[in-house]
Amino acid sequence: MVINKISLPAAAAALIVGLSGVAGASVQHQPAAQRPVAAAADNLTPGLHHRRLDPLIGEWKVVKTNYFLGGGVPVVSRDITVKVRWISKTGGRFLEERAEGTLAGNRYYRVGILGFSNIDRRYEWTTFDNATPTAMTYRGAPVTGAPSILSIPGAFTDPGLLGPEYLGKSIPMRTVITIAPNGRHTFDLYFTPPGQAERLADRVVYTRKIR
Repeated sequence: MVINKISLPAAAAALIVGLSGVAGASVQHQPAAQRPVAAAADNLTPGLHHRRLDPLIGEWKVVKTNYFLGGGVPVVSRDITVKVRWISKTGGRFLEERAEGTLAGNRYYRVGILGFSNIDRRYEWTTFDNATPTAMTYRGAPVTGAPSILSIPGAFTDPGLLGPEYLGKSIPMRTVITIAPNGRHTFDLYFTPPGQAERLADRVVYTRKIR
């Protein structure tokens, strides 16, 4: 995949000169590290943390184990296929995941959007599926380095999935994405119902699909 950078620093510098005249010239005489154009380029250009997600790209067969739909008995799905790609029209800033198969005997579909916010220094993950009536949104803490395990917390309003006593309550949740060098990745979803300890709600194990 090739990310088109469109000479952002040059374009931004031209815009500053055009809008501010002489003020634009003074910007050009600042040390490079202090120029606002350089800062903007750093915030807008996909970088190391986006590249950390590259191993997720491709087509996968997954085993999905859900721990709350079966009333205490794990529900296992083995026919789900996942396709993951960078969305080129976003400049390669966001990754799209599409999953299709069955879950608990019903058709299952999910689309997820995963990316890294340069300005917030955090991973962000949002999913939409046909099993829940709300978006599941996660925002991580600021990170450094290039972690292979991404822990991204969030919260959702329970539509009754965890039982009638939790209907309408805000449930803290957390997705842990483990990116493995051997291509066998895992997505673990944890819930923390009010007054209870955090528990594993869903685990998805990815194995690259061989054509």
